[in-house]
Amino acid sequence: MTSVHDIITADPAASCDVELVKGPWEFDTIPGYGPGCSEDDVIPEPVVRPGQLPAAYQKMSDDELHARIRAAKETLGNKLVILGHFYQRDEVIQHADFVGDSFQLANAALTMPDAEAIVFCGVHFMAETADILARPEQHVILPNLAAGCSMADMADEDTVEACWEELMDIYGSEPDADGKQPVIPVTYMNSSAALKAFCGRNGGIVCTSSNASTVLEWAFERGQRVLFFPDQHLGRNTAKAMGITMDQMPMWNPRKPLGGHTEEVLLDAKVLLWHGFCSVHKRFTVGQIKKAREEFPGVKIIVHPEAPMPVVDAADASGSTDAIRKFVEASQPGDTIAIGTEVNMVNRLAAEYPDRTIFCLDPVVCPCSTMYRIHPGYLAWTLDGLVEGEIRNEIIVDGDTATYAKVALERMLSALPKAAPVIGD
Repeated sequence: MTSVHDIITADPAASCDVELVKGPWEFDTIPGYGPGCSEDDVIPEPVVRPGQLPAAYQKMSDDELHARIRAAKETLGNKLVILGHFYQRDEVIQHADFVGDSFQLANAALTMPDAEAIVFCGVHFMAETADILARPEQHVILPNLAAGCSMADMADEDTVEACWEELMDIYGSEPDADGKQPVIPVTYMNSSAALKAFCGRNGGIVCTSSNASTVLEWAFERGQRVLFFPDQHLGRNTAKAMGITMDQMPMWNPRKPLGGHTEEVLLDAKVLLWHGFCSVHKRFTVGQIKKAREEFPGVKIIVHPEAPMPVVDAADASGSTDAIRKFVEASQPGDTIAIGTEVNMVNRLAAEYPDRTIFCLDPVVCPCSTMYRIHPGYLAWTLDGLVEGEIRNEIIVDGDTATYAKVALERMLSALPKAAPVIGD
């Protein structure tokens, strides 16, 4: 299989940023998300996660790095578990013990009770979630501390707290005659531990892209309206499918008083959508879908619900990363499938099902810029540290934050769907 990195290296001009061919260590100390990020991804200061990769690892060949990783895994045995997110580059995925989405992986680590080290090949918020769910004696490691998430950084604790105070001034804090709270905070899994804790403290809950509708149902059973952050598109697509109209879903801009709205608009709202988005899924367009249908009659199109609403509406189906995987798994030999999600995952599915035509809707090769920060060099360095008895790049969520974040996560786990989820219309 030709990896996405090999494709970019062979033809940098086919990618969204020619600098993707460089080693990520060249950008780790620069405040920002690195090559491939959207120009809209303005990193909020002081979010700087400097890398620490020694020069020796930067100079090693791919073969040497892979050999060191395999040797370290053999030495550490069941004391180590490596988790690889669906969007991770193939050069790293080949060493993963589990592959999945962020919550699947955090839970997969729980099935390895002898693991003293959990190495999460993903981004920062994912490693935080793993630490929250891990046992106290386990250590969670993020190979490259510069692997953040632009969407997660679009909602921080200070701005959400400020929003909450403004909403309390308008809505008050007392329940209505039916016992429903004025507003329930819902945070997407793609958010910091601090925001998960905020939801835990304020009667809120966490959702994933696969259970967002179930979580919104849970929230509306307990509240008159929902504050949904950080991804506006997942919130809008989910709420629309539940029958909530566009005028009932104002978008909250944290840079403007009252989010840019009047009190009347906020009082009529059912879902307040945070002004956040995923750069990868924002790239997909209705035009791409039209072109796919013109070039491949009968093509089946599935997109991630982080894509804009017109794209989700124009597709045949939408679903989480795992739902996309199952959609392809349920297809038939000879089918043509266009997918609107991160290119590493699409490329891997195409290789797994060579009897089908599977391609990414976006013709430009543009991997998740922050996920791409995890390189075999960082993995080899952190594993060598474990062999030497040194824990490098450990992610630790403080006790108070972890306690309340876990409350919000447990609420999510206890929320059960009213009916079996259906992908697509």
